[in-house]
This record gives sequence, C-alpha cells and structure tokens, in this order.
Amino acid sequence: MQPKRNTWQREAVRVELHAASGFVSAQDLHRRLKADGSTVGLATVYRALASLADTGEADTLQSPEGEALFRSCETTGHHHHLVCRSCGETKELASTVVEDWASRVGAEHGYTEIGHVVDLFGLCPDCAKRG
Repeated sequence: MQPKRNTWQREAVRVELHAASGFVSAQDLHRRLKADGSTVGLATVYRALASLADTGEADTLQSPEGEALFRSCETTGHHHHLVCRSCGETKELASTVVEDWASRVGAEHGYTEIGHVVDLFGLCPDCAKRG
C-alpha cells in the first residue's frame, strides 16, 4: 500500500483531532476546523479520518447511536475503550480479559479465527455526580 501523502488538509485534521478530548464525530471535527478559519471540506475530513484510522494514528468506534467517532490514538496494538456517554472522556482498556472471553465463546461454538469489537459506554464519575 502506498503511504498517504501528507496534505495540509490531512495535517489540519490530525492536529485538530489530537487537540480534541475524547472521541469526536467527523461533523464535530469539521465544525471545529471551520470555527478556526479552515476551508477544509467535510468530505475531506471524512477521508482524512479514515486514512488516520487505517494507519493506526486514530482510534475509531461506533457510538451507541450508530455514529462513527474518532480520536487521536494513544496506544498501538489492539485495545478497547471505556467512553463517557455525556462528556466523551475515554479510558483505554487492556484487552486480555476480552480476548480470553472471545476465544472461549468462539471455541464453545466451534468457531476459529475470532475477531471482535468491544467498546464500553457509561457515565464517568464527574458526569454521574452531576446527574
């Protein structure tokens, strides 16, 4: 696969994503870029985010509402997330328990080469206090 060319638009998306706290949608990131005076288009934001996710520079997950969310990746390798539904605060979780569970469940049903996506959503302690 050819390495992606680092255009000013892709770099702007990378920088803004890194500045965001927690996961953000492409639309939210686009609004932030526009507020900062950028002329980058929404379709370009989507392409840049997909490219950053493909290269491991961004994490991506699907919100409970079905929207793709992204954030600057802090951990290389397979991992999972605990995400606050209110403020978006995110904790990266070690995957060993989930890996063991997924392998065990797959084996119980005769499946091999098990893959999975597991992200947990709830309220962080601060948001839970605010009620």
